[in-house]
Amino acid sequence: MAGKSRPEREALERQNAALIAVFERAGFDHIAPDIIQPADIFLERSGEDIRARTFVFTDPAGAEMCLRPDLTVPACRYHLSHAEDPSAERRYCYLGPAFRFPDELLSPQEFTQSGLEWFGASQPAMAEARVLKLTISALEAAGLSRYRVTFGDVGLFSALLDDTDMPSRWRQRLRQQFWRPAAFRDLLDSFQAVGEARRTSLFPLVSRVAAGDALAVVEAEFASRNLPLVGGRTPQEIAARLADKAADLAETPLAAARAHALNAYLAIAGEASAMDAELAKIPGGQRFAGARDYYARRLFEMEELGLNPRRFHFAAGFGRELEYYTGFTFQIEADTPHGPVTVAGGGRYDNLLSDMGAPQPVPAVGCAIHTDRLKAVLT
Repeated sequence: MAGKSRPEREALERQNAALIAVFERAGFDHIAPDIIQPADIFLERSGEDIRARTFVFTDPAGAEMCLRPDLTVPACRYHLSHAEDPSAERRYCYLGPAFRFPDELLSPQEFTQSGLEWFGASQPAMAEARVLKLTISALEAAGLSRYRVTFGDVGLFSALLDDTDMPSRWRQRLRQQFWRPAAFRDLLDSFQAVGEARRTSLFPLVSRVAAGDALAVVEAEFASRNLPLVGGRTPQEIAARLADKAADLAETPLAAARAHALNAYLAIAGEASAMDAELAKIPGGQRFAGARDYYARRLFEMEELGLNPRRFHFAAGFGRELEYYTGFTFQIEADTPHGPVTVAGGGRYDNLLSDMGAPQPVPAVGCAIHTDRLKAVLT
């Protein structure tokens, strides 16, 4: 709370106490994860936006550390270090400082974040609806009455992608670009025109890679031209990328109808409760049909909790800025004289705990509230 007057600090403390009280009454254990964290998981899994805005430093032993840019990853690390069985259901809430280089309205470099994380829930659709309900309840307890809820579903996108006939490496590359729409469209276009690579200046090198050992070709090319390594990429990484390009040359171009289906899905947006008719127009397969059923189940669970999905906006291309999300995502905005401000958000991230060392994937869903922004909106 640096830079705040005493009345401002006291007002923020009262607001934050109201937020955390909602979570504690719902049965979430209040934890205090470490502020200083290993940097690798944030830099590898959080996405470009968070990577660029994280305060990173090296400790005396040479390890790369950071000031936590959010509290989801620290809560995961707390769970892995404290739970006897990481796959067993546990519910946590927290309130504490986080740190990012600012680049948004009402975003200081040190800010307070409140939130919750729910691990191992046996009824995932119910858990997602309840997390959204608790987030809204906490915001309303703090005094917010006018807001907009937007949500997406990375699971729907992944299911449609799995139903699309293409090489698995193409699916992986498209998943990685989901959070960057322009790059996604460019990549999808390139899969429809793989034969055109034969007309680029890179084709002779790619064709040599296709005919031999990729790493040997790259090392020979660097040696013959006396080229320096730039951009932090190793010869192995360059060779792997060229090997992918070589493999692409032998592939059948992606059918225009399949590319159109992916683009048509990502263009879907509208009232959340009215999306089934739009989703039904997308020519997916069995996995996509299952994801549609799950979407409908989540809406049912929201209604069971007293939420009204007709008030919520769905956008198929919405995924928030954190790239570890695997399913349901949501964001809550409030209007200000300077434009809309995001005060809360969250979603499902089922792979993060296993990526961090859990012996098996653990279902996980959570939310975070930017309490300083919330206070500024309410003032």
